[in-house]
Amino acid sequence: MEEEIRKEFMELLKLLDEGKLQEFKEKAAVCPPVDIAEGLEEITDGGRVLRVFRMLPKDISSDVFSYMTSDQQQLIAESATNAELRELVDDMFMDDTVDFLEEMPANVVKKVLQNTDENTRKTINQFLNYPENSAGSLMTIEYVDLHDYFTVRKAMDYIRRTGIDKETVYTCYVIDEKRRLVGQVSLRKLIIAPENACIRDIMETNLVSAVTTDDQEAVADDFRRYDLTSIAVCDKENRLVGIITIDDIVDVIQDENTEDIKKMAAIIPDDEEYLKTSTVSLVAHRLPWLLLLMISATFTSTIITHFEELLASAVALTAFIPMLMDSAGNSGSQTSVTVIRSMALGEVELRDWLRVLFKDLRVALIAGAALAAVNFLRMILFTSSGMMIALTVSVTLLCTVIIAMIVGCLLPMGAKRLGFDPAVMASPMITTIVDAISLLLKDTKAAMHGNPAAREHLHNAAALVGAACGSVLDTVTTDLPNFPTNEERPTGDNDIRC
Repeated sequence: MEEEIRKEFMELLKLLDEGKLQEFKEKAAVCPPVDIAEGLEEITDGGRVLRVFRMLPKDISSDVFSYMTSDQQQLIAESATNAELRELVDDMFMDDTVDFLEEMPANVVKKVLQNTDENTRKTINQFLNYPENSAGSLMTIEYVDLHDYFTVRKAMDYIRRTGIDKETVYTCYVIDEKRRLVGQVSLRKLIIAPENACIRDIMETNLVSAVTTDDQEAVADDFRRYDLTSIAVCDKENRLVGIITIDDIVDVIQDENTEDIKKMAAIIPDDEEYLKTSTVSLVAHRLPWLLLLMISATFTSTIITHFEELLASAVALTAFIPMLMDSAGNSGSQTSVTVIRSMALGEVELRDWLRVLFKDLRVALIAGAALAAVNFLRMILFTSSGMMIALTVSVTLLCTVIIAMIVGCLLPMGAKRLGFDPAVMASPMITTIVDAISLLLKDTKAAMHGNPAAREHLHNAAALVGAACGSVLDTVTTDLPNFPTNEERPTGDNDIRC
C-alpha cells in the first residue's frame, strides 16, 4: 500500500474514532473504493473492520466490498443482518456477486441466496453453473440492450431511464425480437445521430462476440486484438445473455500471466496470495516438480559415469563442465521463453514450426560461433590448456548452443501439439535436458581426440541419449505441418433486414 494512500486512510480512521461521522462519510464518498478496501486490509481487528464498513456511505459500500479480500468479505457476510446483506447484494453488479460467492463457504452462500429474490437467486445459480474460467462465469448481465426497431430518441430515453444500474453505457448492443445479437452502437454515435433515425440503420453489424463456454484466455485475446472495452456474450443460439468489460479482462490477463510465470519456474499454479499461503501448501506446489527434475537430472550423472575413465585420463576437461552446462541451459532458456511468449501473444502458431526452427538455427550458429571463438581465445591466452583441449571445449560449446536452442524452440511447440501448456517446457525442464546433451557432446569430442579405449563407452552412452532425445524430437515434429489453423469465430448475423 502506497504511503500517500495509507496516510489518507489513517485520516479517515481518525475522523471515525473521534466521532466525526458526517465528515468521515463526506471524505469516504470521494475516496476511491479500491483504496478504502486496501486500507481495510491493513486492519487486523475484525470488529473494527465491521465498524468502518458499516459507517461507509451506502452508495460506495458495495463497490468497496467487491474489492475486499475473501476473508473480510466472509466476515462481513457472516456478521451482517439479513436486511444489510440483501441491500448489499442488490447494490452489487452480478459479476462481482458471483465472484464473491465463488470464494465463500457453503454456509455463507446459503445465507446470501436466502436473502435474495427468486429471480436474482435463479440468475446467480445459472452463473455458478458455468464452467470455471469461461466467458459465462466472467460476464455480467448489467448491460444496455436496444431493439433494432428503436429510434435514436427512444434509445436515448431508455438509456437515461435504465443506465444508472448498468456497468457500462458506452457500447449498447442491438437485439431482434428473439433477443438474438444483430449489432452494436456506441453512445457517441447515438448522440450525433438524428433523433428520428432507426437503430438498425446506424448500428455496426460486423462485431466481435463470445460464447458462454469460451475460455477466458481466448476472450482476453479478442480484447487485445480488437482493442475492445467490452464484448457481448451469447449462448449457442446467438441470444445475448451478458457482456464482459475491460476491468474484468485486466484481472484475467494478470491471473493468466501469473500462472504462466509459475509454470515456467516449475511451480504448480494456485490462486492464493503468497503471504496467505501456508508453508505446507507452498511445499506441495513446488515439491512434485523438484522431485521430477531431480530424478531427470540423474540422466546427467549416468553420462558422467559412462565417461568416468575418460574424465580420469583428462582431468582438465572436468573444469569446463559447469561452463558448458550453464551455456547450454542459458541458451535453451532464452529460446524457450521467447517462443512461449510469442505463442501466448499469437505471433507464432504450430504451423510455423519450420520457420521458427530455421530462424533459431541461424541465431544458434551465429551466437554459438561467437561464444566458441571467445572461449577458444580465452583458453589459449589466459589458461595453460593446450590447443587440442581448447579446440575440443570450443567445438563442444558451439554444438551445445546449437542443440540447446533447437530443443528450446521445439519443446514448447511439441508440448502444445500434445495438449500441454507450453510454459511447462521453460527454464527448469529445458536446462535439465540440455545439460545431459552438453555433457554427452563434450565427452564425445574428448573421446575423439583423447583416449581411444573410451570410445566403446561413448557408443553405448550415445545410443542411450540419442534414443531419449530422438523420441522427444520425434514427438515434437510428428505431423506438425498438417496442424490446422485457428478458425475465426462467427461475429453475428450480418444479414439484417429493416
